[in-house]
Amino acid sequence: MIAQSMLGEFVHEMSNLRKVLERVPEDRPAFAPHPKSMPMARLAGHLAELAGWLTMTLKTDELDFGAGEYKPFAPATRAELLAHFDEGVASARAALAGATDDQMMAPWTLKNGATVYFTMPRVAVIRGMVLNHIIHHRAQLGVYLRMNDIPLPGMYGPSADDPGM
Repeated sequence: MIAQSMLGEFVHEMSNLRKVLERVPEDRPAFAPHPKSMPMARLAGHLAELAGWLTMTLKTDELDFGAGEYKPFAPATRAELLAHFDEGVASARAALAGATDDQMMAPWTLKNGATVYFTMPRVAVIRGMVLNHIIHHRAQLGVYLRMNDIPLPGMYGPSADDPGM
């Protein structure tokens, strides 16, 4: 029941994210509003890979950055970005739809070698590290798009650029 109760929110947030990713320009991959900010292509790639992290959270017990297995997704085109995103969303939706309460409550760990960042129930990881993380970075990408005069889609209702949503 826990996972199934999250499905509607997941579908809604992924639909919103896809609308934003569809607007990422291919001609400005290095744009960043500040030297400490991720370049636009890297930020968009990170967003495209995050839906797949939900699947990883349900199918593994941990992510260890120190193991060297994680490689950030770096799309070359918008089509590649969207295809990777769509694949991750389909996998995550299926994994979430089939998850049991026992799976959702089992502990999951994020670490870098001996440094443990956190261990939490998978449901908290999905809510925090996956969904909230996506919403956070999607808002950052919205700022990047706005700074490049790219219209923003309505997501929770109309936007200034999409009043008829």
